[in-house]
Amino acid sequence: MKRRSLLLGGSLALAGPLLGQPAPAGAATVPAADPLTNLSHLDYLLDRVTPPAQAGHTTYRLADTPTVGVLWTYAEPNPDGAFRRVGGGAYDPATDTWGQGAYNADDIARAAVVYLRHWRSTGATTSRDASYALLRGLTYLQTATGPDAGNVVLWMQPDGTLNPSAEPVELPDPSDSGPSYWLARTVWALGEGYAAWRTADPGFASFLRARLDLAVGALDRQVLVRYGTWQVVDGERTPGWLIADGADATAEAVLGLAAYVRAGGGAGARRALSRFAEGIAALADGDVREWPFGAVRPWALSRSVWHAWGSQMPAALAVAARVLGDRRLLPAAVADAAVFTPWLLTSGGPDNGRQPTPTDRSQIAYGVDSRVQSLLAVADATGRHGFRQLAGLTAAWYFGANAAGVPGYDPATGRTVDGIAGDGTVNRNAGAESTIHGLLSMLALDAHPEVAALARQGRIVTRVGGTVVEAEQATLTGGAEGVTPESTWTGESAFSGSYALLPAGATARWRLPAADQPRLVLPVVELRPGSRAVTRWSAASPDGRARTVGTVRHGRVGAQGTSPAPGALLPVTPSGPAEAPADAVDLVAVSAGGDAVVDAVLLEPLVSRYVIAGTGSTTALLRSAARTPRTVPVTMPGAGTACVETYDAQGVRRSRTQARGGTVPAEVLPGGFTLVRR
Repeated sequence: MKRRSLLLGGSLALAGPLLGQPAPAGAATVPAADPLTNLSHLDYLLDRVTPPAQAGHTTYRLADTPTVGVLWTYAEPNPDGAFRRVGGGAYDPATDTWGQGAYNADDIARAAVVYLRHWRSTGATTSRDASYALLRGLTYLQTATGPDAGNVVLWMQPDGTLNPSAEPVELPDPSDSGPSYWLARTVWALGEGYAAWRTADPGFASFLRARLDLAVGALDRQVLVRYGTWQVVDGERTPGWLIADGADATAEAVLGLAAYVRAGGGAGARRALSRFAEGIAALADGDVREWPFGAVRPWALSRSVWHAWGSQMPAALAVAARVLGDRRLLPAAVADAAVFTPWLLTSGGPDNGRQPTPTDRSQIAYGVDSRVQSLLAVADATGRHGFRQLAGLTAAWYFGANAAGVPGYDPATGRTVDGIAGDGTVNRNAGAESTIHGLLSMLALDAHPEVAALARQGRIVTRVGGTVVEAEQATLTGGAEGVTPESTWTGESAFSGSYALLPAGATARWRLPAADQPRLVLPVVELRPGSRAVTRWSAASPDGRARTVGTVRHGRVGAQGTSPAPGALLPVTPSGPAEAPADAVDLVAVSAGGDAVVDAVLLEPLVSRYVIAGTGSTTALLRSAARTPRTVPVTMPGAGTACVETYDAQGVRRSRTQARGGTVPAEVLPGGFTLVRR
């Protein structure tokens, strides 16, 4: 349920439709096919309840209409293929209650967004009515009076009884006692709800406005009271005014605030929008050769963690930049789209956990959709078409471009699977969260037929990207040893398994997989303040000749500050060439000065690639971590002319050429990406 600055130059336009709005006339270059959006399964998860009287909780015209709209949390398949609706936690048949509840504010809020967007794009009265019912249910969950006014109770039982203290425990507990992901998502739904209902039903819109202002008031006193306060996390200054310390949670609130402000919301909401967006932008980090490769980090308390779920930070920044007219918010969003996303796609896709190695390679619709929405929002804000193509490559996950090689979304039923593991195992459940985010993606694809056409290429042809060499694969000498920690989770990052402990004078030697090009070498090491340990890295060729890769200083990190754990587990770009030549067979690390901890090594080809195919087309993505332009041959299945588009590190198209033949030469710019389509 609760998933937990790079400034680039160049001109940045503020153009195109806002997130959740229809594409402009003439935007599509591909004729629209049958709509992908099918609300049938989400409709099945809908329900209505008549809650008993509960202090501090009411909603719009409750006396006149005592039932409110809710949404079941999970759906599991029966042996006959039909689905049954399920709540969260252990079920007690004697009381008809769940350890958590049947319905929750997180999913009710996001489902309301689905129906609102579908209503606005199609005019469907059924979606209008569903959004009305769910927004009434959501605002019933919001605490309207008392010291916690504006906050939201997360769980509700089947009879409408609220369950503020769930089992297992959610934080905060009680769930309306502080800022939370579900408060952020409530702001998202209320903002888009007000924008949609303000002309259709001014009375209901006025109620939504009052409740949104109540939520903003809660955020003001609980979160934004710290605006301008910075915290230290392993020596880095990070914002202290994000919801639950998360740029991910805050981004979803920003989406709602932006919709509200654009529709006429007040000065308080505009101020909150600006301050939250500023905090999100402050978590942009790295570049094409340094972790996290231009991404906006999701959690202010860790320099190591990135996850795909909830990663709508670029979307939030792009939309806020347009609504506020503040171009300073765009460079972070552009870097995430143009630099980080090609790395992510070529190295495996939108994983649940890069912490910092890919410790959780499961992929879910919440992660895929967050990436799709972000790319489309940045494309709309900048007018740069390459980001829409990256969105199509990302959305191909729904149509089979995933570890299982099977569709994750079924247009015939509207179901999205609950996840696909890194080994290809498919979770065939179709719960609310996956259904919601699958449908948000389908609504976006229906609004962008050219992106949908690319996404339907649901077969991975090849992927050549970053690989992980584990510490336990090394030959250890000179007193070095492998260590298996009691827990791989440190509190702010995760070891990928065992790690190598190298005292002064020790050596670790890894046999490298074969390669046809040089590779960027990024040791994943534990940095500790005051450490004197230094590791010197070299690559050995078949003739035994050693070439310097670079040096890593394990004490190069600041004070722990508010980080949950001492030190930082990070991929470090060595000082020096930081590259192993193509013919290198061994990678060697020698420690000096003290104990050095090495968890793994990331090996990044200077030019990585990801190729998908289907529906008679093939698309290749190339990404460069090289310092100079490189031209590489790309094998493109199929016949006919191939289109080669070269983009720089800001996503600006620099060239467009055509080529024939099975192998196409493609130039890739430093830090940029190239798309080849046939």
